Amino acid sequence: MNPLLATLGGKLTERWLNLLVLPGALFLAVTAVGTALGHRHWHDIDRLRTALDDLATRPALDRAGTAALLVALILLAATAASLAAQFLGGVIERYWLRFGRDPLSRALTVRRVRRWRERDARLGAAVGRAGWTGAGPDDTVTVPSGTLARIQSLTEARDRVALREPARPTWYGDRMQATADRVEAAYGVDLAALWPRLWLVLPEPAVRHIQSAHDSFSAAARLAAWAVGYALLACWWWPAVLAALGCAAVARSRARTALDALAGLVEAAVDVHGRELATRVGLLPPEAQGLLAHDTGDGMSAVFRKAE
Repeated sequence: MNPLLATLGGKLTERWLNLLVLPGALFLAVTAVGTALGHRHWHDIDRLRTALDDLATRPALDRAGTAALLVALILLAATAASLAAQFLGGVIERYWLRFGRDPLSRALTVRRVRRWRERDARLGAAVGRAGWTGAGPDDTVTVPSGTLARIQSLTEARDRVALREPARPTWYGDRMQATADRVEAAYGVDLAALWPRLWLVLPEPAVRHIQSAHDSFSAAARLAAWAVGYALLACWWWPAVLAALGCAAVARSRARTALDALAGLVEAAVDVHGRELATRVGLLPPEAQGLLAHDTGDGMSAVFRKAE
């Protein structure tokens, strides 16, 4: 038991250091540097060295108790800063996935719809102008490689806005909405009603993969929260804006990658384990074969919604 407790304690300490202390301590260090230098002396290393020397020569720091108290306060402040970033990260995560109900969100949705339709129209025009060079195997149509490359480029440009015509104000919300639409189109089942029940029957490997993708998305949202903190710090020390821009760029890239993986895993979970759930709730007999039928999906939605 003692080795187990020691191992758990070590993992908790490592997680506490990585998630709370280190990011918060870095932010506190940048805050201290920015406060000491300000805009006027933003690159004055001698000024910073003098401030550190003055701090080190204070008599109070010669006492072990005072030094220990100062270290404890720094750790507490770093933890508090990280907890604030986690809270703000949760807010950002919900903001990224929100529906377009307020006026600003509706305006953003309309703008994204316009961009998507413009790019879709260019893609349709390129496909219409594509000249085919003949019939390939199995009666497939072949097109010049240059034309195919342009069509692929236009498709990627449209999909960077959304996989389908946007219905939400952000790419993140539309990516999850596209998954729900694809599941409903394929199986006739409401993903929002299905998912909590499907989660209960998923095997451990699938749960781990989905949880890992979700954790990566949450981590990207926390990084975006740190970007907000560094942007506020730039009001006192402008070089902090570089840290803010770097955090924001990395957060955006990681969030897109993580959410795309999460949406794919959710859809795959429905594809692979949807029939199992239908069998467990009694809508399919255990000996049934084939794909999940549309009428079965409709029945699952009706059962799970409970006539809401």
